[in-house]
Amino acid sequence: MGHAGAVLLRRLADRVGLTDALAGVLPSGTTSSWRDRATALVGLVVAIALGATNLLEAEQLQLHHGPLFGPAVSDSTLHRLLSTTDETRRAQIAKVRQRVRRHVWALLHLRPGGFPYLTVAGRHLKGWIVLDMDATVITAASRKQGAAGTFKAPSASTRWPRGWPTPTSAWRWS
Repeated sequence: MGHAGAVLLRRLADRVGLTDALAGVLPSGTTSSWRDRATALVGLVVAIALGATNLLEAEQLQLHHGPLFGPAVSDSTLHRLLSTTDETRRAQIAKVRQRVRRHVWALLHLRPGGFPYLTVAGRHLKGWIVLDMDATVITAASRKQGAAGTFKAPSASTRWPRGWPTPTSAWRWS
């Protein structure tokens, strides 16, 4: 994902109420040095989507986006957040995500014309969602007159990372 997608992901989480809902289940502090754990978690998720593979990289990406999102959360704060998140807290986070996901799908259902599903090579893929936020090569049909579907193989930089769950295996929308 290109760095431009960071703003979209972060603002989306805020706009649909995910950040506020997470704040209701994550610990909060009263001192001025306390970092909001919900904002830290959303920032970590955005950093992972941008390619961070460890907490230090997540901090560095947040530093890079400081003018947009405010001060970065340190890797030690992120470590404390993750290490103090027990099974009960993870279940609470999962319930929050489920509730927010239901809300978003309800809003999409109310959209005039329904949800704009993707068409690939003339085939309507109902139930699939593709976010093309950084001009990454996707195999999709064009509405241009006379255009045909493309079946070119993506470059090495656009292939799915080895070992990561694929959209068909782990990221099914419910």
